[in-house]
Amino acid sequence: MTSVTAESPPSGGKLLQLILLLIAGAGFLYFIYLAASGNPKQAWLIYLVNFLFFSALAHGAMLFSTLMHFTGAKWSRALSGVAEAFSAFFPLSFVLFLILFIGQDHLFTWLGEDLHGKEVWLNVPFLFTRDLVGILILYVLGFIYLYHSLWFRLNRSQENTWLKRFLYKRWESGFADLEKVNRRMIFLAGWFMFTFAIVLSLLGFDLVMSMDAHWFSTLFGAYSFVKAIYSGFGALIIVAAILHMSSSNSFSLTGKQFRDISTLFFGFSIVWADFFYCQFLVIWYGNIPEETAYIIKRTMVQPWNIVAWVVFIGCFILPFILLLSGKLKELPQFMIVICTLVLAGFWMEHFLLLAPNYIKEAETVPIGISEVIITAGFLGLFVVSISAYLKQFPELLDIKAGEVD
Repeated sequence: MTSVTAESPPSGGKLLQLILLLIAGAGFLYFIYLAASGNPKQAWLIYLVNFLFFSALAHGAMLFSTLMHFTGAKWSRALSGVAEAFSAFFPLSFVLFLILFIGQDHLFTWLGEDLHGKEVWLNVPFLFTRDLVGILILYVLGFIYLYHSLWFRLNRSQENTWLKRFLYKRWESGFADLEKVNRRMIFLAGWFMFTFAIVLSLLGFDLVMSMDAHWFSTLFGAYSFVKAIYSGFGALIIVAAILHMSSSNSFSLTGKQFRDISTLFFGFSIVWADFFYCQFLVIWYGNIPEETAYIIKRTMVQPWNIVAWVVFIGCFILPFILLLSGKLKELPQFMIVICTLVLAGFWMEHFLLLAPNYIKEAETVPIGISEVIITAGFLGLFVVSISAYLKQFPELLDIKAGEVD
């Protein structure tokens, strides 16, 4: 493994982190103000949208590393190290989920309704317990996998961060057998991917689909975790491309590596669209009122139909057309633009699925300054967590283009 020089981060990096922390703090202060100032439903709606969106990015990016290790892929070593940095958001995501419990009276639109026998499943204690347990298992598996993965990645000759010193001390008593550690990682990767599918499906059912308690789709769970993979890969490409273009580190990728990850991203755009189409088609030809009402409101009634078309064009039509070009897939600047477009589309898709349950009448698309400020707060927190992880493990950015061993 190549060495990395222990240097203090540039002052510009510290300033950027401070700005991001201030943005995060301002976003959450504004959320508290909005929740306490007579518009709690709007505040908790935006909070829930952002919790689901940014948690899905972290889940999907981490899945990339487990998927690559499980399949024995060599080309993705540099990308996997960056993907694992997204796990730094896991503890924050866990705390953000706990905060949802505070807003239960404003979040769960089915409270006080006649649920026609669904009370066994849709009750707050059971819902929070099962989701909490699922998230906890997923995150524990992710961190155990990460604990083993870092053993291969870190440079033992340098103990320049507190987290590295902690890990080195823990590793002194074991981890002598390389093959055994690798087998453990494969085992953990498989279980993480399985748990990912279960937990993301559960969150889709409990925190999105249940908000319209009389609508259901058996495909919605799979749709939710495929969406998380697609958007997570997009977030990973953005971070990797920014690091690749930055002069403050030696991280770089080859054009072929960019093409490979972009091809995966392109592939999941088709998978996501296929799941969307299959779900829509079954509801359309079934023509059952309690199913069609949900789709009609979000795709045919103004202003939600505008959002629906923006999501479909931004998350499928444009990526599908543009990413047919192999040359464009190798351009980091282009991939940043297209992935940002897709992620913006998925934020709007989360909003589209949830907002009509809270906003009964709207003449224009109800996305304004409040949504922007609170979303910026979540984004600041998300970026700071990834940046803090990479500063603890600078070796992850000391990988040259094409290096796989």
